[in-house]
Amino acid sequence: MRRLIKRIGLVLLFLIIVICIAGVVNYPKLTILTGYSAKHMNSSVFIGERSVEFTDTEDNNFAPVHLADDEVNFEQKMSIASVFGLQERKAVYRKGVGSVLINDDFDENAPVVAPNRSKANTGLSYPYGDLPQKDTVFANLDYPKIKEAVHSIFDSNGEYVKKTRAVLVIYKDQIVAEKYIDGLDQTSKLPGWSMTKSILATAYGVLQKQGEISIHDKAPVEEWQNDERKEITIDDLLQMNCGLEWEEDYGSISDATKMLYLDTDMTKAQIDKDAIAKPGEYWYYSSGVSNLLSGILRKKMNSYQEYLDFPYREFIDKIGMNSMLIETDIAGNYVGSSYAWATARDWGKFGLLYLHKGNWNGTQIFNPEWVDYVTTPTPTSEGDYGAHFWLNAGGFYPDAPKDMFSANGYQGQRVFVIPSKELVIVRFGLIGDAGVDFNTFLQEITEAVQ
Repeated sequence: MRRLIKRIGLVLLFLIIVICIAGVVNYPKLTILTGYSAKHMNSSVFIGERSVEFTDTEDNNFAPVHLADDEVNFEQKMSIASVFGLQERKAVYRKGVGSVLINDDFDENAPVVAPNRSKANTGLSYPYGDLPQKDTVFANLDYPKIKEAVHSIFDSNGEYVKKTRAVLVIYKDQIVAEKYIDGLDQTSKLPGWSMTKSILATAYGVLQKQGEISIHDKAPVEEWQNDERKEITIDDLLQMNCGLEWEEDYGSISDATKMLYLDTDMTKAQIDKDAIAKPGEYWYYSSGVSNLLSGILRKKMNSYQEYLDFPYREFIDKIGMNSMLIETDIAGNYVGSSYAWATARDWGKFGLLYLHKGNWNGTQIFNPEWVDYVTTPTPTSEGDYGAHFWLNAGGFYPDAPKDMFSANGYQGQRVFVIPSKELVIVRFGLIGDAGVDFNTFLQEITEAVQ
């Protein structure tokens, strides 16, 4: 009997040791997990204007984020997340600049500087104004085929696999298909995640048109001036071909997750990384590069207010993307890698701006050559990437046109621009290529344009 008790005791001790080791190993991950949950809950409620229940059951209902418990204080506009009471993280909403994870040093009473916004009343229909579009029927479109393609990318019959939330199809400036899940509609603001990178790149396109920069300028990073990194150009950063070390992994504690859920100033995350290749030799996707570019953009401005105003004044509000909001970090930098929200229709306007090579109803926002630049394949990317835009030049989607390019975001957010078909296709969801057959979806829609 004593032997049995001893053996049981040893087994229990072993299990306790295993559990403790697992806890020590995984405990640091909890701060990332609760950070994600608190931040996205706050943004969804106070920017997306959705309920806590909707966010819990839709946005944050995936492993392991679903383990977090969230509370929302509407008076303080604060969300709090923890897992079994551990690693509590807080996020607060600030009008005009969005939600941010806070730390013990955060001053909740400090004044918030917000961008100046404008909204023009053009008296025109979408996309150049807010009036309803006139009924237009294109003889060369197979409308039933488009409708079926759109229907097929949404879940049906109780499935929850494709997780599509919104689709918008625009042909020759006309909305020819539009569909949303229950609970969302054309006024719902949706997170673009890494589609924000393409918004950031557009700010550089405007600067280039204004003669304020050349993409071939050396990156003005003081920390790089005494080593080989001083040769890195703005072009190298936009093409993510700078040769700097970086780990972009959202399933672990990586450079990307530490930056987004731990850093106070996200523009610095990439600066201290070593060069592991010469510029132009090694393409690697890096959200750190995008936030570094956001920091460089800030330094180009004469004041912080000018930095905040610049993207809205120069193109976002100018093309009527009035629902868009780009969030900042604690240090006040636009999180150019990840945090822009807007309606599907406003994201569609962004695609149309590029379809029309920077011309918006007669106003040239950036030079036509900028589109040629961002759609030129980055060396070593195998035709998949340009300058903060994804490409189909390498045939990633084999049955879609090769001239297609897109703004892509986490969980399958997409703005596809297809010049040869005069199409812009917007898709929002909670899963990407792993669960959605984008190739067939794109093939069916493009084949419907005869």
